[in-house]
Amino acid sequence: MQIGSFNITIVSDGQFRLDGGAMFGVVPKALWNKLNPADEQNRILLGLNCLLLERGNEKILIDTGIGNKFDEKFARMYGLKRDKTLLDQLVPKGIDREDITTVIMTHMHFDHIGWNTMIENGELVATFPNADYYVQEGEYCSAQNPDARSRASYIPENWLPLLDTKKFHLLDGITEVLPGIESLVVGGHTAHNSIVKINTGDGIIFFLGDFIPTPSHLKTPYIMGYDLFPLDVMDAKPKFLQQAADEKWLLVFEHAAEPTAGYVSKDGKNWVLENVNLQ
Repeated sequence: MQIGSFNITIVSDGQFRLDGGAMFGVVPKALWNKLNPADEQNRILLGLNCLLLERGNEKILIDTGIGNKFDEKFARMYGLKRDKTLLDQLVPKGIDREDITTVIMTHMHFDHIGWNTMIENGELVATFPNADYYVQEGEYCSAQNPDARSRASYIPENWLPLLDTKKFHLLDGITEVLPGIESLVVGGHTAHNSIVKINTGDGIIFFLGDFIPTPSHLKTPYIMGYDLFPLDVMDAKPKFLQQAADEKWLLVFEHAAEPTAGYVSKDGKNWVLENVNLQ
């Protein structure tokens, strides 16, 4: 979809599964299972949705999915399902990995930055060799020195090759990465977790990352058990959604089982999503 100065597409790296209880924290299974049916291992289906922005010669990716640097055990554990990877999804648009000019990370968990790097001729290299990569400095510090609870979520192979280049950039709080594109720290999921705001010139788009991972998480108490600071999310989310409704922001959900974007409005106490097709 062309919105203002940007051509905007959700590109998927497939689907995977995580424990439903962990995805909804203290919310009882009897409630979340109605909309997100669990499999026999109590896992629910989630998407690996990234956002591609094209503006002139700029080709910008926000998050890069789960990648392909894993073994069969890993794939089984997370129920990974895909016919096409993120790179495959770029082909119909005539985009090679060398064409990507910018990668913006919401945070550095393995399911968000997997295609930052890849194995080529037996070596670990940047998947997008001509791209500048951006992440919040506080998040990078957490990734380099994770606490015991978070250690499994950070896989150094997803960023180590980038450190030897001049294309890995650390951000300090609210930052305009490129004209019209801002990284905003919201915390909650991690201390420096961020979302990305795109001012298209014809409306505002927010890529939500793990701040509000799926439409099922629009409800204030529906907070992930994975969030390190859940009360911060509960405080920030209703205020954000009210402003999103008032100002008609287009929201993109990274972990919706199918690529999902839309506008929110209030129906009594509930948030309602009007879907917009960005595939």
